[in-house]
Parts: sequence; C-alpha cells; structure tokens
Amino acid sequence: MFEDTIGNVINLLPEIWVALGQTMTMLDIGLTAAVLVGGPLGILLFLVSDGQSLQNRPLALILGWLVNTVRSFPFIILLVALVPFTRIIAGTSIGPLAAAVPLSLAAIPYFARLVEQNLRDVPRGVIEAAHAMGASELQIVVRVLLVEARAGLVLALTVLAISFLSYSAVAGVVGGGGIGDLAIRYGYYRFETDVMVITVLVLIALVQAIQFTGTRIVKHIDQR
Repeated sequence: MFEDTIGNVINLLPEIWVALGQTMTMLDIGLTAAVLVGGPLGILLFLVSDGQSLQNRPLALILGWLVNTVRSFPFIILLVALVPFTRIIAGTSIGPLAAAVPLSLAAIPYFARLVEQNLRDVPRGVIEAAHAMGASELQIVVRVLLVEARAGLVLALTVLAISFLSYSAVAGVVGGGGIGDLAIRYGYYRFETDVMVITVLVLIALVQAIQFTGTRIVKHIDQR
C-alpha cells in the first residue's frame, strides 16, 4: 500500500510541478495588480477620508462603496460572474491566466483596505510635522506615510498572499489550473486520497514559506 502511494506520487511529480507553477503564476499576477492598483487606491482612500489633508467626503463615499461592493462578493461567485470579462481580457475563461483576472480584481480592493488601515496607524503628529516643514502631499506619502507604515504594509501583503493562495486553489474548481485543479481531478474525481494529501502538504509548505519570508522582512525593516 505504501509502495503504491509512493509510486503514484512519483508518477504525478511532473503534474505537481506544473500545477505549482500555475498557482504561482496566478498568485504573482494577483499580487502585482494588488500592489500597483490597490496600493495607490488605499493611499487615496486614506487621504480623502475625514480629517486628512485631501478630505473629500463625496469621493471617499464613492470609493468606499466601490471597494466594499467588490469585497462583498464571495470569490467563487465573482469568478463565475466575471467569465465574460475574463474572456475579453485573457481570450479564454480557463487556465491560470484566465483565473488571474478575477483574482486580481478581488485582490485590489482587499489590499486597498489593508493599506488604508495601516496608514491610519501612522502617528498624526508625524504627518502634521511634515506639513509644518512645507512637505508636499507626494513627499508626505513617499517619505512619511509609506516609510512609517512599511512594516505593517509588508505584513498586509503577506496576509493577502496567503489568503489568495487559497483563492487560487478555489479557481481550480472551474478550470483555473494549479494545485486546486490537481486536487479536484485526482483527489476528488478519482478518489486518490494520497494525491489530495500531497496537494494539501504543498499548500501548507507554501503558506509557511510566505509567512516566514514576510516575518523576516518585517523584522529587518522595523526599527522600532
């Protein structure tokens, strides 16, 4: 029995490797979109909120409503609802690149809120001191807000990566590829429990690696 399990795992190693690559592709695209779009969106949410230098209540309400609306969708529903849009962007509705489209759209508002929350933890006195010295809004964002909140932002990105690793596995249910697709095809449809166990172990190893890396980076940059 044990020998059969080892044999099955060895035979599946090429597919496991491909599935791992597909999962990392989805995760990389989603996190890149989160940082490049969600990051600035989170900064804007903070700056236009009540009591901040660019306070704009109508804009804050509109942005907050959009962010909350996207975040309210369960990922599996968002995945299906965006199939027409995914076909336009990726040219197909299956595969890791197609799954990366809804992953990215879900990651952007998620990370935006995390960024906004971390910027709110920056001491107000530090921001006021920068204003008093004549710093521009861009300088305050780059040299004060992002510097003071950098440790929290790294932890936020770590949390996002771990959360969306599980989302990428869900994407396998509808043909997104990756570790989730492998688990469904072999562990569920073919009742090969050993394959299911291997995919779970791979996901656990990825989560541990992401958390360890994020924690080490925070320890290195956090000077408090």
